[in-house]
Amino acid sequence: MTSASAVHRPSTGAHGPGVFWRYWCASAVSRSGDAVNAVALPLVATELLDATALEISFVTAAGYAAWLLIGLPAGVIVQRLPLRSTQVAMDVLRAVAVLSVPVAAALDVLGVGLLVVVALVTGMAGVVFDVGSSTFLTTIVRKEELTSRNSLTSASNAATELGGPSVGGVLVQLFGPAVTLLVDVVSYLMSAVLLAGLPRAGAGTFRRSDLSTVALIRDGWRFVARHEIIRPCVTAATLANFSYGAVVALTPVFLVRTLGVSVGLVGLLMATGGVGTLLGATLTPRIARRIGSARAALYATVFLTLSLFLLPMAGSGWPPAVFALGNAGFFCGVVVFGILTRTHRQSVVPLDLLPRVVATVRFVSWGAIPVGALSAGLGAEVLGTRGALWLCCVVGLATPSLLLASPVRRVRELA
Repeated sequence: MTSASAVHRPSTGAHGPGVFWRYWCASAVSRSGDAVNAVALPLVATELLDATALEISFVTAAGYAAWLLIGLPAGVIVQRLPLRSTQVAMDVLRAVAVLSVPVAAALDVLGVGLLVVVALVTGMAGVVFDVGSSTFLTTIVRKEELTSRNSLTSASNAATELGGPSVGGVLVQLFGPAVTLLVDVVSYLMSAVLLAGLPRAGAGTFRRSDLSTVALIRDGWRFVARHEIIRPCVTAATLANFSYGAVVALTPVFLVRTLGVSVGLVGLLMATGGVGTLLGATLTPRIARRIGSARAALYATVFLTLSLFLLPMAGSGWPPAVFALGNAGFFCGVVVFGILTRTHRQSVVPLDLLPRVVATVRFVSWGAIPVGALSAGLGAEVLGTRGALWLCCVVGLATPSLLLASPVRRVRELA
């Protein structure tokens, strides 16, 4: 039986610092393809298939719906299978799924249904990969390094999110959205090669358990539900991710059809999210040291919510730059909050429970993303894309309100 109190942490960083940098490179390469994919896949639906806002929201929602389908079992999968081999397999699976889009386009059999399936498959593989990645980090760095390493990883992700959409927009203009997805395929394969060269992380890391899968999942769920800091943070993240899902689903349609910007400019405007992410990731350690991680997390939710209100203002007496400013601010607040709460979980949760806690947290919080995307698509059918964005802003006010009513408001540090 797994002991919830058993905690294994590396004393000096297992296998040396080179392991972390290989891990970091694999993550950065994979994220680069994801960033291009974030532009290319919706534009496949918009430009090649002339899909409606609701159909595009289905594509967006499918990728995140994977957390609802496999989110909870993902923690048990990561705990029971060889971690390195599982990570490599998920990269390869995603590469194959994305490759099917340009192949279908070349054969003239591409449809929205296939895009939904591809988004779902890559999303499910990404769920397992992300849970394993978050767990793997705790085995190769010291506890006191987690905030800086999480910030570094988020900063590199921001850099790829900044450059990826811009590059993606240019590639889409030059070669079309379907062919551009080949960049994503190559990125997943490169990540798989890098990860395959890592030591066999995970062997002996977790204690063997005779508990059933349901019992193991229940332990992770109970830990989250009973923790006075993790519970409200997860609820706030769920509300923020609802808004995130809505923004991601509406942005391509809003920019192209409401504001009338070019495909290339869509990539640049979406890349402002990467600017905000990079800024937030860079400043998080300094902010946390100055005012405390709990206060920083609370202020981040206020900032991201206020930034949301700039999005629907664009093009209605305001230039598209207002959208860029709001998008950057929203992502900045999201990443600050995410780094601090992720580091807190990695620091206080026993390692034997960590994969299941991460899976539970992401099942709940990331599961809100497809709900937000579908709600935005339905709202756009009734209110238009601008009206749906305004509605998203109103709903977003609940995020900081919830943290203000929780124990997080009364402490300086999350830990």
